[in-house]
Amino acid sequence: MEEESVETRGQSEVEKVMSEVHLGCPPGFSGPHISYFTFSIPQPGPGLIEPRSSNDVSQVEEATTSISTQQNISFDEDGDLILPRRKTKLSNQSYSVTIQHSITSTLPSVGLQVWRAELVLSDFLLHKMFTSSELDGVVSLELGAGTGLVGILLARVAKTVFITDQGNEILDNCAKNVELNPELISPGTTVYVRELDWMNPWPPRLTIEESSLGKTKRYSWTFSEIEIAHEASLLVAADVIYSDDLTDAFFSTLERLMSLGSEKVLFLALEKRYNFSLHDLDVVANGYLHFRSYLQSGGDCEGLKCGPMPCFVGKCIDITEIPQYLKEYVRGSDVEIWEIKYSKRKF
Repeated sequence: MEEESVETRGQSEVEKVMSEVHLGCPPGFSGPHISYFTFSIPQPGPGLIEPRSSNDVSQVEEATTSISTQQNISFDEDGDLILPRRKTKLSNQSYSVTIQHSITSTLPSVGLQVWRAELVLSDFLLHKMFTSSELDGVVSLELGAGTGLVGILLARVAKTVFITDQGNEILDNCAKNVELNPELISPGTTVYVRELDWMNPWPPRLTIEESSLGKTKRYSWTFSEIEIAHEASLLVAADVIYSDDLTDAFFSTLERLMSLGSEKVLFLALEKRYNFSLHDLDVVANGYLHFRSYLQSGGDCEGLKCGPMPCFVGKCIDITEIPQYLKEYVRGSDVEIWEIKYSKRKF
């Protein structure tokens, strides 16, 4: 019996993974942890816009009462992160985002962690918010949301935000993070946490009887929500490219979403992950190469004319031109952001 216990524990340890964002945090703790990510709104100037509304100022002031950094990290008796409070209030142009997450997880539950591509995508979207009004009032859909950080930030300017992932544990954590950040959600913005399993066809099947009788699970879609999602103009995803099977399922779902309703654009952030390949006798990023196989480059598909069949058109964004608004992470050089569109035209 003891040998079985040791073997089971060893298998469990092998399956555990840790995001680089959490390096320095003791991996032995279990259960949810709280971290605070801070970002500052740049002062209005050339290329920058004023805060979206007078509400932003009051929301910022409320948010800054709990600003923390990840320096001098310590833990309480329950293993929760204790981050030092600033003794003085920060500028009224700063926010704090409170995120509940795990420090380690099994591969099927990696959405419980904060990943670097998620933070880079947050920087990118924050930059759009601060330098233009193109995201104001949009309907957005986050795919593979994980902790929901990106969707929560979008709720500052969007009309409707769908935060989607798969599995109750991850979705419960998303819902908790929405609850932890009410000051970041603009008045009038609706945020839905919904299950979207890429292995199942889109749209989700929901009978009229189930909808009318309210026999739906907490994270199930309604007919009206599906209709709203079809009119989304903005799709976002971060760190969803790490398994070829999931990448295939992701693009299958993406094709359905982007071929229905209004024209959509996807901003996808990913981190290249390298492994030694016996086939190539070299260190390669096979998951990244599989992802790239789905895309035509913008140059090859001028005007989205991809030939007789629909296709995905991708353009890599130069993130060196994107300021780092979130301060508590190291960006690195292996993260990319792709702007992806879908051509429904046939020639």
